[in-house]
This record gives sequence, C-alpha cells and structure tokens, in this order.
Amino acid sequence: MSALPTATERLLRYSLVAVWLITAVVSVRELHGQSRDLLAGVPDALQAAGWTTALILGGAAADAVLGLWMACRPGRAAYATALALMAAMTALATVIQPDLWLHPLGPLTKNLPIAAILWVLLQNTPHPRRADRP
Repeated sequence: MSALPTATERLLRYSLVAVWLITAVVSVRELHGQSRDLLAGVPDALQAAGWTTALILGGAAADAVLGLWMACRPGRAAYATALALMAAMTALATVIQPDLWLHPLGPLTKNLPIAAILWVLLQNTPHPRRADRP
C-alpha cells in the first residue's frame, strides 16, 4: 500500500485523537449519567461492588492515554494498541448491551469506520528499521 499524503494522515489521526479525548472527558463527566446507563447490563453484584465506576474510569483513562499517545507519538504501536482496545471495548459493550448495535445513532457501528481508519494508518506507517544483525 502506498503512503498517505501527510495532510491526509494528519486529518485521519487528529480526528481519532479528538474522538478518544472527547470520549474520555465525556465518560468522566457523565460518570453518574449516560456512562452508567451504557453499563446497565452489568450484573447487580458487580455494580454493588463498584465495578461499574471502575470500568468507566478505566475506560476513560485508556481513551485519554490513547488520544494523547496518537497526538504526541503516533506510530504503529499506537495504532495497533488503539485498534486492539477499540475491538476489546466493542466486544465488552456487545456482551453488556448487544442492543447498542441496533441503536439509531450507531454507538457501536461507528467503530467499524474507526477500525478501518486505524487499519489504514497502521498499514501506511513504516515499520521501524531493525539494526542489521552481525
């Protein structure tokens, strides 16, 4: 695959940076509102033990780290990690609330183009050069 023009790569990357950073902020801001509502499928015992709050804050922290990582030190490792985390969060959301796939605003279906963007960025970022071995 040919390399993306620099401006295109930046546009794709910074759009994802915005998604991750905004999601982190909104997740914490809505800790006792929409964020908690999204985890309504978590069993009551886990909710009572504080796991819902831990999941929300842990996810927000991961989103913030990924957003900052892609903004400050973009590269194959950042894109691969973002793709893996997005896949894991999508799988977790599917287990907790599978009906989100049918939501009219597409909170999970939007992950499909995000995955495609991450894949394109990953494929268009050169591998770090390996030192020749003696």
